[in-house]
Parts: sequence; structure tokens; C-alpha cells
Amino acid sequence: MACRLADSMFLSMGPHQNPIRSQRIGTHYSSGICYLKWDSLPQKGIKRQRFLTRRNWTTVAKAVAIPVAPSSPDNAEYRKQLSESYGFKQIGEPLPDNVTLKHVIDTLPKKVFEIDDVKAWKSVLISATSYAFGLYMISKAPWYLLPLAWAWTGTAVTGVRSKPISSSYFFVIGHDCAHKSFSRNKLVEDIVGTLAFLPLIYPYEPWRFKHDRHHAKTNMLIEDTAWQPIAKEEFDSSPLFRQAIMYGYGPFRPWMSIAHWLLVHFDLKTFRPSEVKRVKISLACVFAFMGIGWPLIVFKTGILGWVKFWLMPFLGYHFWMSTFTMVHHTAPHIPFKSADEWNAAQAQLNGTVHCDYPQWIETLCHDINVHIPHHISPRIPSYNLRAAHKSLQENWGKYLNEATWNWRLMKTILTVCHVYDKEQNYVAFDQLAPGESHPIKFLKKVMPDYA
Repeated sequence: MACRLADSMFLSMGPHQNPIRSQRIGTHYSSGICYLKWDSLPQKGIKRQRFLTRRNWTTVAKAVAIPVAPSSPDNAEYRKQLSESYGFKQIGEPLPDNVTLKHVIDTLPKKVFEIDDVKAWKSVLISATSYAFGLYMISKAPWYLLPLAWAWTGTAVTGVRSKPISSSYFFVIGHDCAHKSFSRNKLVEDIVGTLAFLPLIYPYEPWRFKHDRHHAKTNMLIEDTAWQPIAKEEFDSSPLFRQAIMYGYGPFRPWMSIAHWLLVHFDLKTFRPSEVKRVKISLACVFAFMGIGWPLIVFKTGILGWVKFWLMPFLGYHFWMSTFTMVHHTAPHIPFKSADEWNAAQAQLNGTVHCDYPQWIETLCHDINVHIPHHISPRIPSYNLRAAHKSLQENWGKYLNEATWNWRLMKTILTVCHVYDKEQNYVAFDQLAPGESHPIKFLKKVMPDYA
């Protein structure tokens, strides 16, 4: 989610090459290949090139001097190289320190903040219809078509602002309610948000409180509640944790929101005293749904029916939830920063990614992946996000990070963005523990590198 531009490296090899920073010429070994580190070479007039040889290389490589501009985040050609390497369409220029979030918000048209009750309830109708259609498909589909039915239903649930079909739709609706961008009636928002989250077993108020902090502290170390890079101290704490987190931040990362769901939303001790009463009400609703809804499903359809009609769409929802979340804020050039260095405008405009997905996903998920304007102001309703993004492109386009979903983008996130490092933003697991990083090596080997 977050990695600063490594101005001392040249990346043209794709996500299998990790960012390297050094104060002297040295070598970095990866997959039996040795790479020259360039930081001690004069920046001016040196074109960085890759030197390949075998692991037992012992002679000194000679750099070739060619007049070119130094590699820097401010250099357009360098950002283009990084974009191609990471699977982005564009990596934005660094936002100047004197730009505030208010400056950005003030450039948005006032109409993008307007709530339209007809559009809001239309999204509810679409979500409910899509979810019902998904359940119908599950009930009628032969076994070999069930994965398609589950995918549809899971995406629809996400559409409620970031879930898979049936679940996606519900999530996005609840998401808008939590941001007070669904209705002018706040009681209606709380009721609709609570009901929308119930099929996902998400307690509405705990999620709302934690998600508000994510928006207030996006990509801030320790404080961001959406996710955090692994601390080096944690990584070194025990071999068992190290192995678990390599799988969690590697091949199982598209479902890591399940762990987040369990650990973050049900522990009363993690909420402020003023929040606890509303948290308890939401938890009671969720447990009531589980206590009544689940037994009814089992009674009518059996345990396998519970798996078919609830568990598999639930896993589909979390696939999208995890995928959307990590793409929104994760890349080797997007930094997590400590509170004393953090800048709101840079985090929200420069540290959020706009990613285009296939149209059926965009429709079912109510444009949740038009994510930069949503972080500029969460009060923008989902149906106005595209108009807001167009305005941002016109006024702040050169600072935006934009991508179209592709395998190289996912491979970069899953194989590079692991352990926090202040200088490099991220250090990959296989760079810190090459002998133990079998899950990451597996991903590098099997994941396509198409952009």
C-alpha cells in the first residue's frame, strides 16, 4: 500500500525485482542473479543499467557513462519507467508540501456533494435484486456452475460499497450510510447501514468508527485502521509468526480482510467509551442475525446449504474487499509515514490509487474503485464519484496514481510490499529471509506478469 519512490534505483524488470537502496556499490542476489546497486555512482550523467551474471560472480562490473537525467520522483521519464515496472498507467508527481486537503476539496464542483434520494434507493434496489438473483442461481445451478453463481453473489454483496456481487452491493450501500452520504435522514442511514451489513456479519457501528479513522489517518503508521505494513521487529519476533505472515501477506492476502474483520470489529476494548453503547447495539444485531438466520438456513438446506448460500458468497465478498483495499493504497512508491511526517493532502490525493476494473465489477460495486475522490471527501455519494474524479483529473491530474487492473500490479503488491522500511518504504520478505520465503517465491514463479 505504501512505498516511497526509490530514487536510487532503476526498475525496468517488473515486480520480481525489489527496490534497493545502498550507500556503496554492492550486489543484490535474487533467483540466482546478481544485480549491481548504483547509489554510490555519481547521479549526474550516469545511466543505470542492469548487470546479470551467475551467483558466484566475483569480478567488478563497469558502469557505462551516458548523459541522461538523474533518476528522481520529479523526473517524468523515471516515473514512466516505474509505472511500467509496477503495472500502473501513471505514477503521479509528488504533491507539494504547501498544498492542503482544503485546497483540493475547494476545486471540486459543489454538485458532487449533493445527495439524490432516487439514485440512492435505486442502488438499494439494484443490490437487493442482484443478491436475490445470485441466491436463485445458487439454488438452480449444477455443481460445475456454482463457482460462477458464488462469484456473482459475492460481488453483489460488495457493491454495497466494496463487496462481491450480492455482498458487494450491500457493503457499498452500508459504506455510504456510514459516511452520511446516502440520505439526508441520519436515522434512515443507520437503519439501512445496519441491515445492509447483516448478511456479511459486519457490525455496522464498529466498522463505521474504525473506517472513519482509516480516512482520517490514511497511510499513517500505527494509526491507519485499514491495514499496516509489517514492522521489522514483528517480522523478527518468532519463526512461527514469520511463516504465518508470509502466507497472510502473500498467497492468502486476497482474504486477509477476514482476519481484520475478526480482530478489529468485535473487541470492545478497542473503542472509545463514547462509542461503546452504539457498538454493543450493532454487535447485538449481528449476533441475532447469526442466531436466527444461520439456523434457518441449516434447517431448510442443511450444512451444505449454509456453505452454498452463505459461506461461499462471504468468501467471495472478502476476496473483493481485500483486493480493493490493497490496490487502493499499496504500491512500492506510496509511503506510510509517522504522525510527525504525515500530510493529509499527500496521503489522500498522492497516496490513493484509482484502478479501473472490468465494467461488470464497476457496476456491481457502485464505482467504489473510483477511490481518490472518495478519500478527498467521504461525503461524496458513490453515484457522484466519477464526476468528482473527472474534476480531479482536470485540476490535479499530474499528481494522481492511476492503473487498470492487471496481473503485474497484483504481483507487485503480493511479492514486494511487505515489511516497513523508512528509506525504501517496503522490504520484501524474500529479501529479509530468503531461505524461508517459499510462499513469495511460489507467487513470483506462478503469477503472470502481464500489464
